[in-house]
Amino acid sequence: MSDRDDSGQAWLIPPSEYLKRRPATHAVGRPTSCYVTMPDGVRLAVDVYLPEGERPARIPAVAVLTPYYRRFKVEGQGAEPSPNIAIYRDFFVPRGYALVTVDVRGCGASFGTRDCFRSPRERDDHRRIADWIVAQPWSSGVIGSTGISYLGAAACFLASTGHPAVKAVAPLFAVHDTYSDHVFPGGIKCTTVTENYDELVQALDLDLREKLAPYPYFNDKRYAGPAPVDEDVEGKLVAAAIDEHHDSFKMRDLAPEFAFREEAASHDPQLHSGAFSPYWYLEKIPGQVHIYSVSGWYDGSAFANGSIARFLSNPGADNRLLLGPWDHGARTNGSPFRDSAPQPQFPVLGEVLRFFDEHLAGMDTGLRKEAPVHFHTVREEKWQAANTWPPHASSTRLYLAEDARLSANPPPKSSVAQYKARFTTGTGTSSRFERLGALAVLDYYPDWDGREDRMLTFASEPFERQTELSGHATVQLHVSTSEQDAGLFVYLSEVDADGRSWYVTEGLLRLLHRAQAEPPPSYRATWPFRNFRREQARPMKPGVPETVRFALLPVSWTLKAGSRLRVAIAGGDADHFAQVPAGRPPVLGFTLGGGDASFIDLPLRR
Repeated sequence: MSDRDDSGQAWLIPPSEYLKRRPATHAVGRPTSCYVTMPDGVRLAVDVYLPEGERPARIPAVAVLTPYYRRFKVEGQGAEPSPNIAIYRDFFVPRGYALVTVDVRGCGASFGTRDCFRSPRERDDHRRIADWIVAQPWSSGVIGSTGISYLGAAACFLASTGHPAVKAVAPLFAVHDTYSDHVFPGGIKCTTVTENYDELVQALDLDLREKLAPYPYFNDKRYAGPAPVDEDVEGKLVAAAIDEHHDSFKMRDLAPEFAFREEAASHDPQLHSGAFSPYWYLEKIPGQVHIYSVSGWYDGSAFANGSIARFLSNPGADNRLLLGPWDHGARTNGSPFRDSAPQPQFPVLGEVLRFFDEHLAGMDTGLRKEAPVHFHTVREEKWQAANTWPPHASSTRLYLAEDARLSANPPPKSSVAQYKARFTTGTGTSSRFERLGALAVLDYYPDWDGREDRMLTFASEPFERQTELSGHATVQLHVSTSEQDAGLFVYLSEVDADGRSWYVTEGLLRLLHRAQAEPPPSYRATWPFRNFRREQARPMKPGVPETVRFALLPVSWTLKAGSRLRVAIAGGDADHFAQVPAGRPPVLGFTLGGGDASFIDLPLRR
């Protein structure tokens, strides 16, 4: 089976069927381009694509704001000049929308520098871009925005400006809180983001073409840097813009400034992880902008959490949530049980089109009759619909027990399972995190079987019948450490009747951040929440156990009859995360049984 939308009866009108009713009716011509000047004098490069042929005099616009080049200059024949933009250009423009693409400040052909990852200054730019769009003679005065990853977060930034023209956005695989969803999930630095991502960004921003070789989306030898705007015939302006980019920040240098959530950088009291996160501004516009959030079970870091929180945090609007078996950007259907090519067969943009047709073009699409939540169940390979998240209220508790068991009943006597962490333990290079560095992965966790041998494991009895797990599994561990801090990495796997282990999901927590907190209105969570602030950080007392509770990343997965569930615990992931504590692998102790029994709550639907 695949991720096709006709598996299951989740939609009244499946996206593929809606697309048949909305065929492409216009050609896409060459873009016009210009510089638009921001209030501080920085000039941003803008491309505009309009539907060719007969169309209304005024049409809605879809804005896409990117740090990955709105368009390449191409030397030679046949190369796609807009590998980062083409999917939106070729989808929305033929169906009657204008597409406006922008190189954000410090990127592409735009001037300026980047002072952080999604700068608050960029957010201010987005409002100016919206002003420019509605002033164009073809504009209907209505704007939407979409895009994958950074582009999706930029769409949220645009929505958060409160500009009256912005009616709907569809952030795809996009962060909501840069700290907990992206750079420091569980409070631990993700080195895939802080190191690997820098290589790509600098190669693009500084037009270092030879350094783009590892990145399949940008390494065509016919690419010759960012395309100049129409007025820049000799390319002098784009050269001057690239020269300014040399002064932009580096993620690996700036990330340590934000080791605690919402703590200001030392050089600017207004710059902190909230200030470059969409959630920080969402509470200013509740109900004003309709939001369709899309993510996947293999989306890197905790982007699925961000999408769910965004869905839960915008009361009064038509909020929608789509969660598929996809990696970051839906480049790959990550299900190990797919029976088709790795490329997804689900038309994600078809669902976005219907959303925009309803809220930007004013069409009656029947969308409001559809359930607001759709999610795909791995192994069963079918789509389901729900009215909210989590989709099922049921929960099953299994206790960590001696002899590497998960028990339905708490062990009556207390004991301790000890585990010596090794910082060489890892999850490989075919994980959910590789895509965050723009590296291509076609098969996820193919080498998972055997990796848990270096971890502390507990397995359930075989399931008597097929069982669905949909939602957030949550662990509660009574744990001690030989150091004053430690990282806990917890993995959930299905072990089939033949003994093969299949990765299902994972979660992590730095014990320094074990204190829970109430989530803010702009980051609603149905799982244990932490604010990761310095004032709530507390070192552990070596050898003294404490109870911690945290969630694994959400998933929907069908367990086969005869399979077991396995919980595996490690003290590090050498392939993707910094050591905690650095150079001091701890000895961890987990209480089994008694009044402080450790357990996992599983969202099982039998």
